[in-house]
Amino acid sequence: MLLEYYFWIKAFHVISVIAWMAAMLYLPRLYVYHCRVAAGSEADRLFKTMEVKLLRAILNPAMIAAWLFGILMLVANPALLSQPWMHVKLTAVVILSALHGFMARWRKDFVNATNRHSERFYRVMNEVPAVLMVIIVIMVIVQPF
Repeated sequence: MLLEYYFWIKAFHVISVIAWMAAMLYLPRLYVYHCRVAAGSEADRLFKTMEVKLLRAILNPAMIAAWLFGILMLVANPALLSQPWMHVKLTAVVILSALHGFMARWRKDFVNATNRHSERFYRVMNEVPAVLMVIIVIMVIVQPF
């Protein structure tokens, strides 16, 4: 029954992943600029507002939807789990999800004025989701093994 909706599920999965990735690429960039402002300043308050809205309105719902639709695809087509490329993809998705959790934690550090990371750290962290995205897309499209 679920298999007849597979392409709809897949479409919503891709839409969710696009939204998730957009937010994952933008949030650490906000942190880069947030590092440059004084705690308690007007700019600090603005960054905190932008970060929490991005996290709660886009990043979290998009991740949840991506996971939900991804799991539904696997339930509809469990044979995918026998493919080695899928294991690599899922590993990259788990790492991306962990990074999502770290990003949420870093936002709390800014809220509590306890950020201990540099602008350079956030610049590097801004690249990690892109690398994971490349791995995931290659696994799904090329299926190299």
